[in-house]
Amino acid sequence: MEHEVFVPVQAERLREALADPVRVARAVPGLQQDAGTPPVSGRLKIRVGGHTITYRGTVRVTARDDGSYAVEGDASEARGPGTVKLALALTLTPSDGGTTVTITGTTTADGRVADLPPDAVSATTGRLLNRFVENLAEVPETPPAAAEREPERETEQGRETEPEVEREPEAEPEAEAEPSALFEEEEPAPPTPSRVNGEDAVAEAAHARRTMIGRSAEEVDHAPPRGRYAPVPAPETADARATLRWAAPAAAVALASAIAVTRALRKRR
Repeated sequence: MEHEVFVPVQAERLREALADPVRVARAVPGLQQDAGTPPVSGRLKIRVGGHTITYRGTVRVTARDDGSYAVEGDASEARGPGTVKLALALTLTPSDGGTTVTITGTTTADGRVADLPPDAVSATTGRLLNRFVENLAEVPETPPAAAEREPERETEQGRETEPEVEREPEAEPEAEAEPSALFEEEEPAPPTPSRVNGEDAVAEAAHARRTMIGRSAEEVDHAPPRGRYAPVPAPETADARATLRWAAPAAAVALASAIAVTRALRKRR
């Protein structure tokens, strides 16, 4: 197998990335690293044609004396007996405006991927290698902790170089003039609660407790309010009282007149 990838970066940047296992692991597209494992190891899901296969394995990158890099890896299917082994060589060649990475070597595979069309397997392998080299060429992001420390250092240096300026004593605020006694008014004292009102409230609360004891919640909710919250009856009108006051004597006079007339008629007979 032979494959070439061009990236618009210097070869030194690629050599720095290949020497760092953490950056190599980040460059592998779709690698899910397992906790407690070597830097370049974990699960990798690839899609070949209309099939998806998940592998679990490791990759090792070693620098050679001639300036090239040896990439060795082996993986096995997460769900199946299939395995994949690769032995590649990466050669970095400086060119105009960047670097050309030449990848040569051999790969052996069995299992599900062996039953797929060779053209689909070759296309998937080429895409993975292209993305791997492009990810190596990217500039690593600055850790957030280091990014926060740099502004702090700048502020500390600025504080050290900032000259001290003598501050003038602040003038004391003038005391406000007290208002004249002619316009002062005595504030009325707050009303003190009457003892009689307090006793009435206590007696009313005790009566409410006595009436609620032994009654269900539904009866208490629908019971008519008592005490100060009881409904006040409508006042009687003065006209009704005056009518009753004159109607009673008139009825008595009419009854006496009827009795007198009845007796007079009996005597005549």
